[in-house]
Amino acid sequence: MRFRLIDLLKYAVPLVVAYLLLRYYVFKEISLSEMVAVFRQADYGWVLLSGVILLTAHWSRAYRWRLLLEPLGHRPGVFRVFLAVMIGYFANLLLPRLGEVSRCGMLQKMNRVPVNVGIGTVVAERLFDLLMLLVLLALTFLIEFNRISGFFLNLFGAKAGSLAQLPVGFYLAAAGGLLVIILGTFWAYRNQETLWRMPGLARVREFFLGMWEGVISVRRLRDRNAFLFHTLLIWVCYYFAAYTLTFALPDARPLSWQAGLTILMTGSLGMAAPVQGGTGPYHLLVSSALMLYGWTQQEGIILATFIWASQTLLTVIAGGVSFVISLFVKPEAAPKEPTVG
Repeated sequence: MRFRLIDLLKYAVPLVVAYLLLRYYVFKEISLSEMVAVFRQADYGWVLLSGVILLTAHWSRAYRWRLLLEPLGHRPGVFRVFLAVMIGYFANLLLPRLGEVSRCGMLQKMNRVPVNVGIGTVVAERLFDLLMLLVLLALTFLIEFNRISGFFLNLFGAKAGSLAQLPVGFYLAAAGGLLVIILGTFWAYRNQETLWRMPGLARVREFFLGMWEGVISVRRLRDRNAFLFHTLLIWVCYYFAAYTLTFALPDARPLSWQAGLTILMTGSLGMAAPVQGGTGPYHLLVSSALMLYGWTQQEGIILATFIWASQTLLTVIAGGVSFVISLFVKPEAAPKEPTVG
């Protein structure tokens, strides 16, 4: 019963947080009926174009993931990898970070790729995505320094002020917890040989060794140029998928391509929040960023919600269809071990 309660909390807590953010902060002064009326007048040709661009990004991600699997002896078809990727995105709408495990489990089902190896390759590609996000942050700061610097100073300045008001006991408890972690890590390092001989930890070690093999697969890429090309293509598609939607709403103020960079940057940070589909943080960050370009808070929230809803609906449809298709995909035989001559 305890484990079932924990599982329930994993789903429920992020949903409750997202609901509270939307109900009492994002939509506090927004008329939902008026927002729906604006959505009905939207030009859905732009939405269709945005959907095609976003699916291109997902297909490119699937191809890039396949490149990481090849050095490990796994060569699934790109279509099967694409199905796994879309199912992973769909799972992330149910529980944050569930998608990474889900798509690896689906690829194991369809192509016998071990889950630990799959997770390792996912970690490797996430590291490159993190690098691209940092490049995006730096690029946006350089191009829109005056606007973005003020945005983050206000955002983190308020947070710093809140932290300064915390009681001394909080900082003592945090320091104590950090000390325990450091001492525990040091003790485990000194006794690692004894620990790894324990039956349960031996399996954990085997799992992480397989995962590490997936992480370092990037060093043995057959086509590094293709890997870098698809890494860039993914983010270029993310940019245009969001920017094209700014033209869809009626009477929307025109936004420059620089504003599109800001939307991508703040939207990416919002989607990284530990709630289903970035619900709440995405709306807050994107709408706040749009206010830097002369939009009112209400206009920003409406556009942020429109972009989020359009892309989330695409994920639900494509992810659901991918799951149904995967039920009829016959598993491929496990790859043969290379013979020693």
